[in-house]
Amino acid sequence: MSPPSVAVFTDTYLPTVNGVSYTIRTWRDRWRDRGGRMPVVYPGSDAYDPDDGEHPVGSLPFPMYEGFRLGSPRIPKAVGDVDVVHAHTPFAVGLGGVRLARRNDLPLVTSYHTPTAEYADYLTSRPRVERGIERIAQRYERWFLARSDAVVFPSEAAKERALADADADVPAAVVSNGVDTDFFAPVDPAGVEAFRERYDLPSGPLVGYTGRHGHEKNVGEFLRAADGLDATVVVGGDGPAREEWEALAADLDVDARFLGFLPREELPTFYSALDAFVFPSPVETQGLVALEANACGTPVVAVDAGALSNTVDDGVTGYHYDHGDLAGCRDAIGRVLDEGESLSESCLARRDELSVEHAVDQLAALYERLLGENRGAPGARETRA
Repeated sequence: MSPPSVAVFTDTYLPTVNGVSYTIRTWRDRWRDRGGRMPVVYPGSDAYDPDDGEHPVGSLPFPMYEGFRLGSPRIPKAVGDVDVVHAHTPFAVGLGGVRLARRNDLPLVTSYHTPTAEYADYLTSRPRVERGIERIAQRYERWFLARSDAVVFPSEAAKERALADADADVPAAVVSNGVDTDFFAPVDPAGVEAFRERYDLPSGPLVGYTGRHGHEKNVGEFLRAADGLDATVVVGGDGPAREEWEALAADLDVDARFLGFLPREELPTFYSALDAFVFPSPVETQGLVALEANACGTPVVAVDAGALSNTVDDGVTGYHYDHGDLAGCRDAIGRVLDEGESLSESCLARRDELSVEHAVDQLAALYERLLGENRGAPGARETRA
């Protein structure tokens, strides 16, 4: 029997490079491998040609957030004949998913990737206005989640944070985004050496970060902690904070190399080249790049905040430090460098736990449960409308 057909609605998709877009693409590919359909509805742009099963809707660029587009809540005809709706956004495209679920009496699953209130600082620099936007965003987020038959959180920390002030019981499930462990795997020394030569990286320890260069990622804390460290700092990616981070590194005693956007096929080599991956972002709902680094055998230094408190296991896959504690961050980097071989071995021993296949198994079970409940309780969906 084929898996149920699942229509995915998202405001973030390729060519934007981030954890959400690649999680959706990877889940879609694994669902196809199992014989299922998972059409994706996303904001279209001239920069990306849709693949089979990808359905762009009209969109406009969002000037305050580079790479993000405002899509329309349209329901393409090709996705109307599905069994389940899965929204990866509460914004406009996600509302199209809500409409489809209500119109066809289908189970609605919502994935919680980023708290909507965290977009407030992209809209204004005035604290009072920002707080007002955050309150409105939180109320809207609760309204959207209350219309879902299940809300999928990538970590327990994300679930607890999102539901702390919930007005009603939200049916929640924790499902890791998962890592493509076939792709994210250790790269042989020859490949790592070629990477060093390609980017003119010196010999000696490398500590680094890759991902969106957003101010909320707090990479300035990492750079300050690395001041005077006997290691080269390597930063991959791009975004609005890059210029600020480069200027900060230039003012410090830090040998920092900003590599810019890295093609996805180079990420396993990037992780494998590092002796420590440093992740100082306190706002993560899971911290997928930390798991990708671990899958490549690279231990992680993570801030002890948000989902990263659980993503990294102290003394096993890396070490934590307290948010804002520069000396603590520097010490944690030193411990990882000192214990690199044993930490790398324990990271690799946990690869199966990180697998995206495990995540898709959990998704399949969730979809089947909701379909069973929907068939067994006529009119149940109207209670959430």
